[in-house]
Amino acid sequence: MKDILKYELHRFGDNAVISVSSLIYIILSGLVIWFVFRWIKKFARSAVKAGRLDTGREFAIIRIVKYIFVTIFLVITLVSLHVNWKVFAFLTPLLIGIGLGLQQVANDLVSGIILLIEPSIRVNDIVEIDKTVSKVKEIGLRTSTVEGRDGISMIIPNHMLVSEKVINWSSNDAINRFKINIGVAYGSDVELVKKLLIEAAWKHTKVITNPAPMVLFNDFGESSLDFELVFWSPHLFPIEQVQSDLRFTIDASFRENGITIPFPQRDVHMIKQPE
Repeated sequence: MKDILKYELHRFGDNAVISVSSLIYIILSGLVIWFVFRWIKKFARSAVKAGRLDTGREFAIIRIVKYIFVTIFLVITLVSLHVNWKVFAFLTPLLIGIGLGLQQVANDLVSGIILLIEPSIRVNDIVEIDKTVSKVKEIGLRTSTVEGRDGISMIIPNHMLVSEKVINWSSNDAINRFKINIGVAYGSDVELVKKLLIEAAWKHTKVITNPAPMVLFNDFGESSLDFELVFWSPHLFPIEQVQSDLRFTIDASFRENGITIPFPQRDVHMIKQPE
């Protein structure tokens, strides 16, 4: 039996050897690692269902465990094959050169590990990058996938989520503050304008009443009296649609009550030159 286990299936010179025992050891190790990973994955999902863990944390834990197990399996495989580590010595200068050329890739890899370990940004979080609001769909080791309001998925390098200026709306309170700017013609009844704006906000089902909407008289503009409707809503991702609905309601309400939304006006003085 021992002779069978030591039987060499293939030899790579003095660098490595595949024997029956090493093959069995690799297969058994792979099966054990696979079953343990499946158990951890199942445990994490049950924790999410029980409310002890959120989906973002579940994703991070599973992804980190996966990378660790893959690394462990690779090490076990190399050890089982009795790899001569000196064979990698000649690769050192090449690896140094590749490392210098892949500094940004390394930066993204480190950033990916940070994102998976830290809870600053998680899957399903709403983030704003370069004034673009998106939902995090997946966090990978080098890149992450986000989905914009238009439903288009974008793949971005992880360093942008770590080192760039990113607003994580999901880490704030569930209720966020928004505004709509409105200008009305000079001579308009400002109290009526305030009343109509508040009513428009209260009519929308996605605008909350506590805190209550409010109206600010911002300025006397060049062509209009400038107001700002401030409201709060927990619906961050579709907020553009909410703001659009409010503008439709405000326009209809202003028309019904004779409130004019002006356009820029300029006085032109014509001087007749003497002949």
